[in-house]
Amino acid sequence: MTTASPTDFGTLPLSPAMLANLARLGYASMTPIQAAALPPALLGKDLIAQARTGSGKTAAFSLTLLANLNPRRFAVQTLVLCPTRELADQVTTEIRRLARAEDNIKVVTLCGGVPLRGQLATLEHGAHIVVGTPGRIMDHLERGSLQLDALNTLVLDEADRMLDMGFFDDIVTVAKQCPATRQTLLFSATYPEGIASLSARFMREPVTVKVDAQHTGTQIEQRWYEVAETQRLDAVSRLLHHFRPESTLAFCNTKAQCRDLVAVLQAQGVSALALFGELEQRERDQVLVRFANRSCSVLVATDVAARGLDIASLAAVINVDVTPDPEVHVHRIGRTGRAGESGLALNLASLDEMGSVGKIEQLQGRESAWHPLDELAPTGSGPLVPPMVTLHIQGGRKEKIRPGDVLGALTADLGYTREQVGKINVNEWSTYVAVNRDIAQQAASRLNAGRIKGKGVKVRVLED
Repeated sequence: MTTASPTDFGTLPLSPAMLANLARLGYASMTPIQAAALPPALLGKDLIAQARTGSGKTAAFSLTLLANLNPRRFAVQTLVLCPTRELADQVTTEIRRLARAEDNIKVVTLCGGVPLRGQLATLEHGAHIVVGTPGRIMDHLERGSLQLDALNTLVLDEADRMLDMGFFDDIVTVAKQCPATRQTLLFSATYPEGIASLSARFMREPVTVKVDAQHTGTQIEQRWYEVAETQRLDAVSRLLHHFRPESTLAFCNTKAQCRDLVAVLQAQGVSALALFGELEQRERDQVLVRFANRSCSVLVATDVAARGLDIASLAAVINVDVTPDPEVHVHRIGRTGRAGESGLALNLASLDEMGSVGKIEQLQGRESAWHPLDELAPTGSGPLVPPMVTLHIQGGRKEKIRPGDVLGALTADLGYTREQVGKINVNEWSTYVAVNRDIAQQAASRLNAGRIKGKGVKVRVLED
């Protein structure tokens, strides 16, 4: 007789239908954060869990909230608060995948940047689970369009970033409107002081679980380069032309630095886009879609703007500026080298930043590997050009467009191969499809002349 491994989902008090669904979705065994968090959470205990993006935390709280849910009670039983709309969308998708084991569980996303009107109509039809950003959740609570009297689970995802973004008072206000007997699950990559004061205000004897934030040295190769302040932006360009990563996330400490770096890279013909707080939601969506679908080589971002991004197969992370918080550094570089793939973390540091470098070394328990800037020589000809280009189609879910309709229009109707078409993202009002660079202009004009779902559509190519 074989005994179950302690990381086997079968050791948890989950329904046979849920275990079968987990197996179908490819969840072979629990990640460290799931193994640490799920046993106390499934017993109904409040939880403070320290874990970074990509560690499996979403499944940890999703399995708990689904275990608490009564599908036959048509009322909001779970509220998940997230710092950004992108993270809220990812969380909603994951909950829906895991909820397939149950009948008709309704998950609704409530975020800013989307018209209130549609959200009010959706809420009138009822929901079991609401995922949203604090500001928009407050709007609905003030309007009376969101009722929390049946709530049994409150989740704060990426609580440290919500605090960074000034949501402390909003979180407290929302928590006060939840029943006192609920279960509260708080997930955070770092542990700033605000987390302790949040938990003291509305959590009941929380269990704290922490998964080591280290990355194995084999997965992520870290290299450090000393730069003078005037060399910094040029050094980024040299790194890109030496290593030629297909996709790079470059972190800056300020919005101004983001703008300057993107201007430098674009002037050199590198496909680069910026992500920072002031972008309108539509622009932000386009930037994220283009980076995720491999039609932009470099995404330049601040920490707050990049929060909740989970880009598969990220070849490199460049720290243009050293962050003064060593845990944030570990979090930044942890976005590469995922799922057993190797990753590259390239760090630029001036003499003024050596104190912060020392803190990072202390946290990681190893010395930094320094390399001279002059070893960086171009290794290919021409600028870094991404393999795909994004087409923007006017019309989305409101026009009942589905990914299969777009794929069908490109392959069955226009004769392109499945391999020439990349990711397809359908939003409320827009659809984005990545296609091979060499067919982009032709595919756009042929789609403009053709039809999707029997209707003519407007299509344009998104370029820098």
